[in-house]
Amino acid sequence: MNAIVQGFPIFLLIFCRITAFFVVAPVFSSRGVPNVFKIGLGFFISFIVFLTYGMKQSIVPDAEYVLILFREILTGVLMGYVVYLFFTVVQTAGAFMDLQVGFAMANIVDPHTGTSAPLLGYFKYMLLITIFLMMNGHHFLLTALMDSYQWMPLDNELFSRFMSGSVTDYLSRAVGNTFLLAIQVASPLIVAMFLTDVGLGFLTKTAPQFNVFVIGIPLKLIIGLFLIVLLMPSLTAIFETLFSIMFDSLEQLFGVVQGPPSEGQ
Repeated sequence: MNAIVQGFPIFLLIFCRITAFFVVAPVFSSRGVPNVFKIGLGFFISFIVFLTYGMKQSIVPDAEYVLILFREILTGVLMGYVVYLFFTVVQTAGAFMDLQVGFAMANIVDPHTGTSAPLLGYFKYMLLITIFLMMNGHHFLLTALMDSYQWMPLDNELFSRFMSGSVTDYLSRAVGNTFLLAIQVASPLIVAMFLTDVGLGFLTKTAPQFNVFVIGIPLKLIIGLFLIVLLMPSLTAIFETLFSIMFDSLEQLFGVVQGPPSEGQ
């Protein structure tokens, strides 16, 4: 009984970080995943982490414990948000593509989040999730979550990093990088649509009798869909690069908050 009383505060801290991560991180936070499964998975992973890491820790549940509990929740949400940022790259790129091709008004409701999503963005997001699961990416996410206790222990310095502005600077750069990646993913179609508009402009000047609005809309749709079919084989390599950047960014977050683990950990 004494061991349970002493270990429960540590277990609760671990459970809060892992559950907060599942609430925000893609795949795990999907509405299609039952809440009972999320809580159960969080409990068992927390129990494993507690047996391997938490047994060596000790904490006094005093008034400061509430702040530590909030810090662990914030740590899990921050990790999940970084992963979520890189999953939204394809949706942002799809929104750019929809705007150029003409699908911008044909948004659909994403059943995973319950929000409106661009047509091409949702299509690419489904491909991203499929490739991510085929590559066992969810296993790598769970491994990164468990390894986070080596980089960011329970006595981490998250609040002081927020005060110094290093976490805010990191998040600003991460958001900027995701927009840059989204533009890079959508750039082939954006450039092709720009050249199509230029060609239609020349057509209007050389043959004013053609109604460019009647010709332009179906022409851009046909060219856009044709380019999407041509770009499909290269999406796997793009997604693999995106996953690599995502895990590198997670490692950078660990380094910003606490730094690399010591040799004794």
